[in-house]
Amino acid sequence: MLLWLLFLLLAPGREQSGIAPKAFILLQPPWSRFFKEDIVTLTCKDVHSSVQGGITWYWDRKRLERESEEIQINTPGYYNCKTRGSSLSDAVLVEFLSELFSPPVLRASPSHSIEGNPVTLKCETSLSPQKSDTQLQFRFFKEKQVLGSGWSNAPELRIPALWAEDSWSYWCQAETMTHNIIKRSRRSQIQVQRVPVSDVTLETQPREGRIVAGGNLVLICSVAKGTGTITFSWHREGIERSLGRKTQRSLSAELQISSVKEHDAGRYYCAADNSRGPMLSQRIRVALGIPVSLPVLILRVPRAQAVVGDVMELHCEAQRGSPPILYRFYHEDVALGNSSAPSGGGASFNLSLTAEHSGNYSCEADNSLGAQRSDSVTLKITVPVSRPILTLNPVGAQDMVSGTLELHCEAQRGSPPILYWFFHEDATLGNSSAPSGGGASFNLSLMEEHSGNYSCTADNGLGAQRSEVVTLNFTGPSRNKGVLIPVRFTGWLLSILGLAAAVVLVGHFRTQRKSGGLSASGTPSPSGYQEPSLSSPSSTDPQEPTHCEPLALTELQPVYSNVNPEDSNLVYSQIWSVQHTKENSATKSPRLPQEDKEPVVIYSELKKAHPDDPAEPAGRRSRAREEATDNYENVP
Repeated sequence: MLLWLLFLLLAPGREQSGIAPKAFILLQPPWSRFFKEDIVTLTCKDVHSSVQGGITWYWDRKRLERESEEIQINTPGYYNCKTRGSSLSDAVLVEFLSELFSPPVLRASPSHSIEGNPVTLKCETSLSPQKSDTQLQFRFFKEKQVLGSGWSNAPELRIPALWAEDSWSYWCQAETMTHNIIKRSRRSQIQVQRVPVSDVTLETQPREGRIVAGGNLVLICSVAKGTGTITFSWHREGIERSLGRKTQRSLSAELQISSVKEHDAGRYYCAADNSRGPMLSQRIRVALGIPVSLPVLILRVPRAQAVVGDVMELHCEAQRGSPPILYRFYHEDVALGNSSAPSGGGASFNLSLTAEHSGNYSCEADNSLGAQRSDSVTLKITVPVSRPILTLNPVGAQDMVSGTLELHCEAQRGSPPILYWFFHEDATLGNSSAPSGGGASFNLSLMEEHSGNYSCTADNGLGAQRSEVVTLNFTGPSRNKGVLIPVRFTGWLLSILGLAAAVVLVGHFRTQRKSGGLSASGTPSPSGYQEPSLSSPSSTDPQEPTHCEPLALTELQPVYSNVNPEDSNLVYSQIWSVQHTKENSATKSPRLPQEDKEPVVIYSELKKAHPDDPAEPAGRRSRAREEATDNYENVP
């Protein structure tokens, strides 16, 4: 109808130009493609509102024996018409289809395929407008090979990846599900483009090229780009043949070397090829990592025995192991610190010692290939003794009358064993040991001579410490003084001393009495007083001059006894002397009658010296002996 109106508008112009306007054909239904069972009506028109006879029809340039304005056809072809008042119309193509849809066409998307990329195939067809509800099914082919799962309601098929060897001709089929009408498309050639490999790299596991002897080494060869089947190969410098080869459709491949040994260390590289020529990776060095061996810990101190205040060096060293090695130091499993050996070997850690640092020490070596812990080393730290404290027991014994006094000396700090020495006015009293530490005591039976200053020392081999002085005032009863001698003096020494003293004193007394100067007691005799004679009366003339005559001791036997056994500091000697007699009285000249004498009793006392002590200086022991042997005093 639109075409007819168009001709009406154009017709007057054509008439004015002297050329008859063209006739035109209207189709009912108004499209050019029809199905076989459809009936198509063709109407011939010109610029006039109606045509009154004189119409001529042509089919494929052949005249039809029809002169009506409308004709019905079912044969495809080109149709023309002409009216009496018009020229020949343009040809109209009328197609009649033998089924319900048009032949399918295969299209690929994208149109240019890259190897390894996905491709979508589409089977395109069109249904008759009158049969738009007709259901179709499709399937796709690569040459004679059916793709996918066969028939499908979807007109599309997605191929995940196409490779260079997939460059073939593809086509599709469409089929009605009710009428069993099948149509196929023309073949379409699909070319798949291959991408050459590039950016080949090699890496190892473990990373950084460090492998453990006896472990596994994994070489990973990768490419950044490359399509299709890629052949990977692995190589080590100095070896002509490859270590391994793999061909696969992937951008990377792995090669594992089991139980690596020291000769497996070196420079490695890999190659990749996808038929465009091999591309090589960079070279990387693979170093053989040797795990650390069991380390040995050595404690170094400046002396044979560690002492508080010393600086101790803890040296840890593993004989085998790839550097760098990290050493950690422990005291009773508590971390002290660490030290690194970048080039291997050992490392040290310094520690200033305190009393709390006694105990077990160990160290650990680690080079990231496995840590090893050393055996424990025990350290005993010797603590010098502190200044001891001297105490007297009972408490407040500074003013005592009698009894036994305990002197207790104790250092609050110091490693055992501790030897304690006790002193009275710098004279050694004795010593006592504390094998397990703590204090020690010394007992003393008090006498008047024990008043004075007392002190003690503590020594554990690291230097002696002396206590402060404690003063003792003894207020007990005084005793006659004697001569103190050491207890260790033997009886024969006392006997000799007693005899010598008796002889000297008797001779001295006899001489004094003859001269009339002294009495037997050693004091001047009063006027007119005569002591009893020690011998029988003499018949000599009293006018005969007097003279001294040696006297013989008829009996002189020393007897020793301790007058005061409680005081161990004094040893008393009691010497008895019997009456003297004249020697050779019958042959001697007359002399004065001798007076009878009572037996002379002599008491001697010696100050007791200390037992010889190896620790006491030799000079002090010598002076003590001199004092013990020279200090004599006669007691009437």
